[in-house]
Amino acid sequence: MHAMNYRITLPADYDMKIIRRRVETKGHLLDGFPGLGLKAYLIRERGVDGSPVNEYAPFYLWNTERGMNSFLWGPGFQGLVDDFGRPVVQHWTGLGFARGPAFARTPRTATRRVRPLGPGDAHAAVIDRALDDLAEQAAHPGVHSAAVAIDPRHWELLHFTLREDGAPQEALVDGTEEHFQVLHLSAPGLDAIETGRQW
Repeated sequence: MHAMNYRITLPADYDMKIIRRRVETKGHLLDGFPGLGLKAYLIRERGVDGSPVNEYAPFYLWNTERGMNSFLWGPGFQGLVDDFGRPVVQHWTGLGFARGPAFARTPRTATRRVRPLGPGDAHAAVIDRALDDLAEQAAHPGVHSAAVAIDPRHWELLHFTLREDGAPQEALVDGTEEHFQVLHLSAPGLDAIETGRQW
């Protein structure tokens, strides 16, 4: 499993209906994309749920590198580049994935939490705790699914949770946490995402 996210920050007065229409008309194009576990079409709107910005921030879980590469070097991503410029594409190696009680329902919100690992952190212990937290988070009512991944270049841990509702998340201990609306979920390989520890 590979996690991928890019974020397009838009002007404060940007009409987010433009992004909503874009997802309505193009979101289904990845509903059958080979190698894709899921793509959550995420937005934040300035002044909604505490967001300081307007942002379009699609998040992906890939089952195969071939699928991820086909997307990044294909016409779909190029269309986004043509419309918005080339974004920084963040990516993480998957550590774990879990299904929640609302797995059969459509997620409406998402949470993205990033925690940097300090130079003195024992990486194996941190990852073990993150996987324990993953199982606990995924068991909460309203959770569709949750994933944890790591970027070993910048040494940061990513927790990503999809929910069927906007119920409040656990209190944040450290790192940064952001909340998003999910406009559409393309999930052609959702059932193929391996659950539990990814190694």
